[in-house]
Amino acid sequence: MEKGKVLLALTGFHPQHWRELLAAEREVVLEPDGPTDPSIAYAVVWKQKPNLLSRLPNLRAIFSIGAGVDHIFADPGLPDVPIVRVVADNLTQHMTEYVVWRVLDHHRQSMLYRAQQQKKIWRELPQRPAEDISVGIMGLGNLGRAAASVLLSLGFAINGWSRNERPMKGVSTYAGEAGLIPFLNATDILVVLLPLTPNTQGIINYGVLKELRRRNGLGGAVLINAGRGRLQKDADILRALTDGTLKEASLDVFEVEPLPKTSPLWSHPKVFVTPHAAATSDPTHLVPIMLRQMDAFERGEKLENLVDREAGY
Repeated sequence: MEKGKVLLALTGFHPQHWRELLAAEREVVLEPDGPTDPSIAYAVVWKQKPNLLSRLPNLRAIFSIGAGVDHIFADPGLPDVPIVRVVADNLTQHMTEYVVWRVLDHHRQSMLYRAQQQKKIWRELPQRPAEDISVGIMGLGNLGRAAASVLLSLGFAINGWSRNERPMKGVSTYAGEAGLIPFLNATDILVVLLPLTPNTQGIINYGVLKELRRRNGLGGAVLINAGRGRLQKDADILRALTDGTLKEASLDVFEVEPLPKTSPLWSHPKVFVTPHAAATSDPTHLVPIMLRQMDAFERGEKLENLVDREAGY
């Protein structure tokens, strides 16, 4: 099988560095040569234009440059070819850093200390040990398991919830609809790392947040969402913060991005906002993985980290 041409179709990312790295081994184009370009074998995409890929007769595989693939499934003309999701040590490391950072920040009561600093108040707050705090991770894929491992090493009690049972040493695991409420009832800090699918859209709503445990040394339940923005309902999070269902939240993703300047989340004293920056895709680390996969596929080997179309991730 001869080396195929790569279509690079990115929205929201500057393509130059991606193109340079891919072009070291492959011919790269930013647009097909006509709607039925037969020369394109692979597509490297992020939020590609609708129907861009639908009539490429020799397309062999689609590569997402991000961990999420919901943007690919949003294409009404998505062709029936393999879809490869990103699994990279660099991306996993970044997400683990973000999750551990936010868990520790809430655990060590940093928002309260920052508020005291503004008022020049010198007062030590009660501090519970990590083993008294239960961190619940929704999504026990590569990212969730990596974060769970580090949090375990810090002494936190870890719960994990996923669509299907995914055992992990040291973690209390729950699965499916039957396991969701027990998982939430045992969780103080909720970390959301789920993929976005029709089944998970809007899953972080007021009813779910109401089930979180609030009898703990934190003084209330905490939400950390570093997954996808449409997993949550922004208005429900604000409601939960207002009535005390949530003590605090760290949000890296939102229903609408960029987060509108009119959103009250920007200035809420109990919310920490980051601009979808928990784990940024770095072409220096990701492109070599894609090129290696393309080469292996052309040698007759199977593609790795394939997306399950039925599951949506």
